Amino acid sequence: MNDDLQNLELSEDEKKLYEELLPDDINELSDFGAQRRHFLKLMTAAGGGILALQMLGAQEIFGHPVSESAMSELQAASIENSVKVAFRVNGSGKSLTIDSRMTLLDSLRERLQLTGTKKGCDHGQCGACTVMVDGRRVLSCLTLAATCEGKSVTTIEGLSKDGELHPMQAAFVKHDGFQCGFCTPGQICSAVALLREAKNGEASYVTSDIRSKPRSLKLSDDEIRERMSGNICRCGAYPNIVAAIREVHSGKEVAQKWQFVSENTKQIVRIDEKIKTIQ
Repeated sequence: MNDDLQNLELSEDEKKLYEELLPDDINELSDFGAQRRHFLKLMTAAGGGILALQMLGAQEIFGHPVSESAMSELQAASIENSVKVAFRVNGSGKSLTIDSRMTLLDSLRERLQLTGTKKGCDHGQCGACTVMVDGRRVLSCLTLAATCEGKSVTTIEGLSKDGELHPMQAAFVKHDGFQCGFCTPGQICSAVALLREAKNGEASYVTSDIRSKPRSLKLSDDEIRERMSGNICRCGAYPNIVAAIREVHSGKEVAQKWQFVSENTKQIVRIDEKIKTIQ
């Protein structure tokens, strides 16, 4: 920005903003005017002040301690389209003042520091952000936090009780149902909700008889795969994930089955070896 542009007189909108920020100095502005250079410096200082307040948290500002409630009010005042949301997260009551457009995923991670829930694609396609709202699985990246008013949210951090792993968590560990672990929180939350759906007799796309509505469905491996199809594992630990879910669902120990190459694959390998030998 060149000096000529910076030295231009303020527009009416800029004067109004100046009046809101520094009402005591408006008379000086009226008598002597103000250059845009002065106005830009003022805006920079104001922005820096807001950032400092947010970063300082409950520390002292200008020698005076800032209460937590006052800090919350200050942060809430700086939020555009703010709404208050009260809900339960992992059994504890939470009340947040957030932007009405803020997702449940960002609220959990950024405001409540529950970083077990992962942000993967942020488009509802990978399932890494899956949590449970009132016992039903949802994609938290597509769920507005404001819609959870009065509801109960369960994340991966809330599954274990008194230091004991949830049976699904223990089964994932036993069957090595994860490798890099990034998708695991969403996989486990989805699997826990899946068992509740089966218990309630909720059908899936591959359920053979949807007319009969048994109270509790016995899930085959195909059923488990279909119901978990929204959770993507880039490491490819799907057989182990299915085994872990089947063990918890059936209550019976499941031995890991290793898949070997078929006879057709072996024949192709033998042909390739013969070709290499001839060459």
